[in-house]
Amino acid sequence: MFYRSPSGEPPVQKFIDSLELLVQSKVYNSLELLKEFNIKLGIPHVKKITNTDLWELRILGTDNIRLLYIAIIGKTLLLLHAFKKKKQKTSQKEIKTALERLTEYRKRIK
Repeated sequence: MFYRSPSGEPPVQKFIDSLELLVQSKVYNSLELLKEFNIKLGIPHVKKITNTDLWELRILGTDNIRLLYIAIIGKTLLLLHAFKKKKQKTSQKEIKTALERLTEYRKRIK
């Protein structure tokens, strides 16, 4: 499930749609793997973000794409943020964006 902002915008979906078709295909294939294997999907595809509830779906290649998400209620996944990773370590700015969206989402569904 894609996170939607309070105004209804799906930022992760918009990011994916902005990618080249080949990269979009890789992203959707990785999402299918994640859907199928959920928490059993491990490294190199998925990595836990330390000290948070977030997980990182890693799409490797010339464009290193990352999708930050959480698992909610059973097998439902909430995709919070997506970006092209340019450095070795995931930047705090990207993690902060996902955490802010998660906080906003949790307040809205209460």
